[in-house]
Amino acid sequence: MRAFFESWLPSPTTANRREQFRAAFGALCGILLTAIVSQLLLRSTHAAAFLVAPIGASSVLLFALPASPLAQPWSVIGGNVISGLAGVACVRWFGDSLPLPVLAGLACGSAIAAMFFMRCLHPPGGAVALTTVIGGPAVHAAGFEFVLLTVLADSILLVLMAITYNNLTGRSYPHQQQNPHANPHATKDAVPTVRLGFKPEDLDAVLQQHNQVLDISRDDLESLFMQTEQRAYQRRFGIIRCADIMSRDIISAEFGTPLEDAWSEMRAHRVAALPVLNRARRIIGIVTQTDFLEHGGLDDYRSILQQLQGFLRKSGVTHTEKAEVVGQIMTHHPTTAQVDTPIVDLVPLMADSGFHHIPIVDEEQRFVGIVTQSDLVAALYESRFAEAAT
Repeated sequence: MRAFFESWLPSPTTANRREQFRAAFGALCGILLTAIVSQLLLRSTHAAAFLVAPIGASSVLLFALPASPLAQPWSVIGGNVISGLAGVACVRWFGDSLPLPVLAGLACGSAIAAMFFMRCLHPPGGAVALTTVIGGPAVHAAGFEFVLLTVLADSILLVLMAITYNNLTGRSYPHQQQNPHANPHATKDAVPTVRLGFKPEDLDAVLQQHNQVLDISRDDLESLFMQTEQRAYQRRFGIIRCADIMSRDIISAEFGTPLEDAWSEMRAHRVAALPVLNRARRIIGIVTQTDFLEHGGLDDYRSILQQLQGFLRKSGVTHTEKAEVVGQIMTHHPTTAQVDTPIVDLVPLMADSGFHHIPIVDEEQRFVGIVTQSDLVAALYESRFAEAAT
């Protein structure tokens, strides 16, 4: 009997207790502030006049599932308002000729069709449409005014609360859709990590065959598949960490290192980048050959030597707009990795995002080494060779 009932339960959520509390407290704050502001704006003391019940369902999506396509601002505002308008239209046109159950079904069905058409599918929208049918004489009398004032105000206010709260608590909202396979070189070639294994078109074909609405964006789903492949690779080949392959005796620079000195160090040691450290040996930036070329205006190969010499040479004056030290041309806040980060996690960064050097830091965020593309390729080759030998 217990197994029978458990078969009806969904799988346990993967969110930890902290995330569950974050979502619950966010909904509390969101509904509370929405109700207070809406009451002040609409100047009513009756709850039904300034707060609609479906907004509670919207709060579940906005605070517990902020990455869901069903919880994005246009989905919430457009879905609720368009559904409300569809419901009011059904009441106005068919309210006197159809029984209440039929009218309720027609309102919800029309709302879903309209949300699909307007690309703003939002489950609480069905509740908004139903409210316009069973809300009683007051809602029927208000009609479109009820939707364009109360429903619209509540939806906008709740979205504003969600934007503020989610971003303050570490959840990006609105959720930014990113192409995980965008080529950093702006060419049509697929990034290296998808030239083998499953491809985006494979996922598109499966989703089309699945033919159902998913509560996760396509890009997020693809990213999850890629991360799953990485974990499977780790399990198959063992875990090699950054500390195992990184270079430790690294030439570095400080913010005030003169450009000429930094360039000379890079040339002398035949490296393409220098990590920039503060006195506590924490990473504050990285300067690469590309930074020198871009800031030096070296776009004409015929005069590149003269321009580079002029760029590196000190101006000799106290105040100048010309860059003179590393800190003025470095890339601030570069991507770093921990000493115990599996090297498989660096593959997307170097292969897809175009990074050639990843500074490595310890648990106190102090610089301890660097991993280059050459280090990564050699390590992956050795692990593959070792697996083939066994």
